[in-house]
Amino acid sequence: MKYELLERAIGHQFTDPMLIDLAMTHPSFALAHKCQDNQRLEFLGDAVLEICVSRVLYHRFPKLREGQLTRRRAALVCEANLARAGRQLGLGAFLKLDRGEEIVGGRENPSILADTMEAVIAAVYLDAGMEKAAALIDMIMVDYESSVRADRDAKSALQEYLQALGEETPTYEIIGEDGPPHARIFTARVLRADGTQLGTGRGARKQRAEEAAAQMAMDSLKKTK
Repeated sequence: MKYELLERAIGHQFTDPMLIDLAMTHPSFALAHKCQDNQRLEFLGDAVLEICVSRVLYHRFPKLREGQLTRRRAALVCEANLARAGRQLGLGAFLKLDRGEEIVGGRENPSILADTMEAVIAAVYLDAGMEKAAALIDMIMVDYESSVRADRDAKSALQEYLQALGEETPTYEIIGEDGPPHARIFTARVLRADGTQLGTGRGARKQRAEEAAAQMAMDSLKKTK
């Protein structure tokens, strides 16, 4: 597969084209074709993303305390934001998926796009170093201030919303796991202190499933105001 259009979109031409090919290799494809998948790159990309975003926030917002910086970073590196970036870069068109994942819409799956975005960040980092990876991250974040969505990730926003109503902190439960071992999808739900279910969400990681559940809860609560 040729990646010239993708390289143009991310602003980097790979010295080692095997890295971008690996970043595009979903575990479903790797299992079917007995090759390496992009999960190790995803792991590394997650770390590179956090340090680069943390560095920008540290210098750009010198008056913010540690907790405020943490919430801003969580909002910026969340699945929804990474999936949006992956969609805008057109990652879905370059993904290597097995037929089953293709049929169920894997190229538009937010979890897959977010994971692939992290893998691409790692591929750029390995190919050209931290500053080149940081430049890509700066590009996909668009604006570190407006992208933060009021300085709160969905879980923090929900907690603050309920506390403002005099309620206790909501709790989260993982209520389901689907998919093969190499590509688990978790389902989470968020509950009020009285046990009332506020929302559910799915994601390739437990944290992302909880974040999706919190976002659904916030959307539902805003509609019923």
